[in-house]
Amino acid sequence: MLAIVFSVALIGCADKEPSTVKSTVQKQPAADVQAGKAFAERECKACHGVDGKGTAPAIPSLAAQRERYLIASIQAYKEGKRHHSALRTMAGRMSEADVKNVAAYYASLPPVASASGKEAPFFSPYESGKALAAGCAKCHGEDGNSTTPGTPSLAGQQPRYFVLALQEYLNADRKKSPMHSMLPGLGKLDMESLALYFASQTPVQRPAPALGDPAAGEPLTAVCGGCHGSYGVSTDTATPSLAGQDAGYLLDAIKAYRTTRKRENMRLYVTGLSDKNIQDIAAFYAAQKSRAAEKGQTIVQELTEKCNRCHGSEVDNPAMAVPKISGQDRDYLVMALRAYRDDRRESTTMHKMSLPYSDSIIESVASFYAGQPGK
Repeated sequence: MLAIVFSVALIGCADKEPSTVKSTVQKQPAADVQAGKAFAERECKACHGVDGKGTAPAIPSLAAQRERYLIASIQAYKEGKRHHSALRTMAGRMSEADVKNVAAYYASLPPVASASGKEAPFFSPYESGKALAAGCAKCHGEDGNSTTPGTPSLAGQQPRYFVLALQEYLNADRKKSPMHSMLPGLGKLDMESLALYFASQTPVQRPAPALGDPAAGEPLTAVCGGCHGSYGVSTDTATPSLAGQDAGYLLDAIKAYRTTRKRENMRLYVTGLSDKNIQDIAAFYAAQKSRAAEKGQTIVQELTEKCNRCHGSEVDNPAMAVPKISGQDRDYLVMALRAYRDDRRESTTMHKMSLPYSDSIIESVASFYAGQPGK
């Protein structure tokens, strides 16, 4: 009986006239490229040009950009997720049709060459740091491996800590030394490039220290490991590695936290140590083996390979609204990457990926892509 009822029901459905079944799916109107061009000539050309090429440094080129990315970007300005007063105002006035049309217009244009990419050579922070490091070799040794007692090795040191240390010398937060006269000419990119170069060098094991007892020092380092890593090999870019460091330098540095160095947590711990304790701690860390903290020789290549998984010109995933970046304006790429890193532009993924990037790395990645042909 149930089978008969079900069969009748199916027949009833099949017998309905097609004209009585109305579709509820509304077909979206196609974008009007010519209307988009008219809008661009009226509203966008002063900055982005009718040809889609940015008219000044730090203004992105829009020609041949992915249509869905352009739509998503305009929508982000509409919703206040991106912060640019003029663009937010203009986006707020745009209708849905305006957004679709102007995005379709710029996406339809051929790519334009990046002027900044042609004029600016590829910037390698590693090679820049290597050139600057020649001035450090007299005291800190070739490749940052010091052989002078009391002088720290720089090879394998964490890069953010290295920059912070240089800034402390510049600000006279560390005791007066020859470093004070050598640093004033260095800019931030110079410091970061030096840091990357030295972080990428392999530390050479130094001779056993003449002072202290490493075995007695090991239990005293239990507290230190929380910041400086197991056996003094730090995994935090802002915290120094102590492994393999010159014992005399470590001795002076630890004692300095009692008086001149400004780290409250270090001062509290060091205050409770005797001179003998400090000697033993220095001896323990000096006897440990360190390693390079970065791979500066290949870091830009590795980063751009990761970027290309989403931003490569040949990658076109309809589920992602991401821009093509080859041939893009260098200054704009620098600005955008810094905004993602500093959490001033909304994107959880980009923020996480760019968070470890120094300005020198960002400059290098930006100069690489600016020098690539747009597609």
